[in-house]
Amino acid sequence: MAMRLTLAILACLLILGCSQPEAAVAPPAAGATMPAETEPDWANLTDAQWKQRLTPEQYDVLRRHGTEPAFCGGYSTFKANGTGTYHCSGCGLHLFNADTSFNSGTGWPSFFKPVEGAVASTEDRSHGMLRTEVHCARCKGHLGHVFDDGPKPTGMRYCINAVSLAFRPPTAVATFGAGCFWGVEAVFAATPGVIDAQVGYMGGTTEKPTYKEVCSEDTGHAEVCEVRYDPSKVTFGQLLTVFFENHDPTTPNRQGPDVGRQYRSAIFTHDQQQAEAAKAFIAAIDASNRLKRKIVTEVTPAATFWRAEEYHQDYFAKQGQSCHRPHGVKFADLAPK
Repeated sequence: MAMRLTLAILACLLILGCSQPEAAVAPPAAGATMPAETEPDWANLTDAQWKQRLTPEQYDVLRRHGTEPAFCGGYSTFKANGTGTYHCSGCGLHLFNADTSFNSGTGWPSFFKPVEGAVASTEDRSHGMLRTEVHCARCKGHLGHVFDDGPKPTGMRYCINAVSLAFRPPTAVATFGAGCFWGVEAVFAATPGVIDAQVGYMGGTTEKPTYKEVCSEDTGHAEVCEVRYDPSKVTFGQLLTVFFENHDPTTPNRQGPDVGRQYRSAIFTHDQQQAEAAKAFIAAIDASNRLKRKIVTEVTPAATFWRAEEYHQDYFAKQGQSCHRPHGVKFADLAPK
């Protein structure tokens, strides 16, 4: 018995010794080629995946063709919304514009026209009647029904469940290059009034450049942060202040230890007003002599924004690492209004 017990213990030790814990996955090395980010296959997500993505109320309406009560809390919020756009709360597809909505008195959000190609329809014979059901053309999520008793110019009434809609206020876009884009994104993402910040490449000649290609300096691109913001909450002048206070705009093609054309200080303007404001701010900062050298920031019209690989997005939040170094000089009092 003792011999059998000893052999059994040895066998167990040998089996356990062959099982090694999985190695920790290291963050991608700088310049590593990563697979491109892909959209979910919205039309073929499983029921379990939809339940994970949606609230119970959204799931009931979008995936089970439910109907929310008239004059519900979501409808009250809808009535309070101003100018903006309405998107599918399931997949984010742009469905309606606020200027096509109207007060139908029914207790549900109503529109006389959807965005072209965004809303599809099918015959609905439920509840002993014939109606035209409308759904998101991308994810097939149930939205509501359409009737022919709407106002001009279409005469249609798209009667939509409020829970099927996600409202987005009007936004403006600004694009900045200020060295390594990891820290730049983190700074702008934390700025009140900024709705979204993402990193990418702009100002070069290569289409769909990779991080490795941009780092080679052969493409001419700069690492940039594209900022989408609510102009009613933060002005372009205030964003310029964040930009100039959080990097050194006096070093050509360099930010601290990062040297190369891709690290240049640059403002890519989206209209004439942005261009004039940026140039006026530069002139004001130079005249103030608060910096030891003159500003070398390039101000050029915005070109195609190529979104960077997914592992670069929200890098500071994911990794807690950043090479960003603010210089500590303040310029808010010089900012254009």
